[in-house]
Amino acid sequence: MTTESTPLAPGTLVHDPATRKVGEYLDRSGPYAMLRPIGGGREWQADPAALRPATPEERLSAGVRVANDRTRSAGASAPGPEDLSRPPMPVRGCEVCAELDAGREAARAAYDRSAETDANVLLRQHRRQEHRT
Repeated sequence: MTTESTPLAPGTLVHDPATRKVGEYLDRSGPYAMLRPIGGGREWQADPAALRPATPEERLSAGVRVANDRTRSAGASAPGPEDLSRPPMPVRGCEVCAELDAGREAARAAYDRSAETDANVLLRQHRRQEHRT
């Protein structure tokens, strides 16, 4: 618990028992302490007498939460995975693509779904590595 005789420095990470959250101490505003969530966000008021320094576990947990939130928000704008519902198309003029496509067609003609799937996987890998698609 903090006391009036030991003021908090701005930027100190503290635990607010009223909200059960870790926040960054900003300053006093009247009788309240102003806190901000780790990583930014909407500030909130807290009772300065109830605040205590955050434990290492609480600091770690708050940091992980921020990292996860950033990852989720970045993932929302990231391109989706390759559409695996359709077979990959060979690139025109590429001999390796043509060979893999011929192997796939031979597997289809023989009704060998396992070999057809293998050819699709190899063609996708080749396209990613050699053609960046």
